[in-house]
Amino acid sequence: MNEQLKLLCILAHPDDESLGTGGILAKYAAEGVATYLVTATRGERGWFGAPEDYPGPAELGRIREAELRAAAQVLSLRQVELLNYIDGDLDQADPDEIIAGIVGLIRQIRPQVVVTFDPEGAYGHPDHIAISQFTTAAIVQAAATDYPAARDWPPHRVSKLYYMAFSEQSNAVYQEVFGDLMMAVDGIERRTAGWKDWAITTRIDTRDYWQQVRQAVACHKTQLPGYEVPEEQHMKLWGTQEFYRAFSLVNGGRQVEDDLFAGLR
Repeated sequence: MNEQLKLLCILAHPDDESLGTGGILAKYAAEGVATYLVTATRGERGWFGAPEDYPGPAELGRIREAELRAAAQVLSLRQVELLNYIDGDLDQADPDEIIAGIVGLIRQIRPQVVVTFDPEGAYGHPDHIAISQFTTAAIVQAAATDYPAARDWPPHRVSKLYYMAFSEQSNAVYQEVFGDLMMAVDGIERRTAGWKDWAITTRIDTRDYWQQVRQAVACHKTQLPGYEVPEEQHMKLWGTQEFYRAFSLVNGGRQVEDDLFAGLR
């Protein structure tokens, strides 16, 4: 195909783009793909310092947006859009409103490939689950000629949708570096053991970009104060990125992909 290749990541919080998709964003930008990011919230409630030092949601949101934009610059992102929802409340967002907002951006950017969280939200985070559901719905509506919202832009059909899929091995490394990835929701502990190898459809080699990802991750100082990880663990974390191909209009089969744009080049 001759048109510009475009990758759009639609995620929940500042730092998701670096910790979750930093390798592919750096790799594809370096290869000339136009890379875009939509972030649903500013992470206003993500404070890990002393409670008495919490600057409040508005100020922390401003700080985390600045961290996000610094990381985006490191990763050479073409464009960053914020949806202005509140951290922790994303699953309570009005579906019509947020889906229409995402549809408008999909139609404006016109990506062939979209990446978001998996249906379990990596480790059960309600915001991650919500943005996965809203993104999936928005892809359907973005292609609909009779969709009543987002009329400023013509319909656009996304060719491929991917969910982030950390393998059992990758999950073990994350746990080793960042601790137990657990969240208590409605009195129930949520965590993940990682995806089985047979369920992963796509593995992207990002070894050439792990140092760039490390720099992007380090921009998120409020989330990872004193961030310092041994080089070997960095290479394990950022050397490969794994995904589940939720749908593709251009390819299929059991062979594990090594390119998100397989079938499109």
